Amino acid sequence: MLSEYVPILFLLALGVLVAAVMIGASYLLGPRVSRSTLHDSVYESGLVPTGSARQRFDVKFYLVAMLFILFDVEIVFIFPWAVLFESLGGTGMLVMFEFLLVLVIGFAYVWKKGALEWD
Repeated sequence: MLSEYVPILFLLALGVLVAAVMIGASYLLGPRVSRSTLHDSVYESGLVPTGSARQRFDVKFYLVAMLFILFDVEIVFIFPWAVLFESLGGTGMLVMFEFLLVLVIGFAYVWKKGALEWD
């Protein structure tokens, strides 16, 4: 019974060994950098950070992020359809066109409302 778990234990030990070797090699071979205030500062597009870190973001930022996720998730539904395209036939084509029509209508609505304008 224990012999069934030997390959799993071997892979676990191998993974731990590889991780330890990589961390050790990076520690030994990596550059030694002295810490400074510039080195420890927050990186924001090469600019020195100004203002409070607690300031509010504009709602448009979140709106654009949600729209990106919405239109990016459509690929999750289109990819399996493309893989099974031949076996789905005409019904599959019709269903996908309906799905894309809903997406295009939503995109047109968002565009008309000005949600894609970045002022």
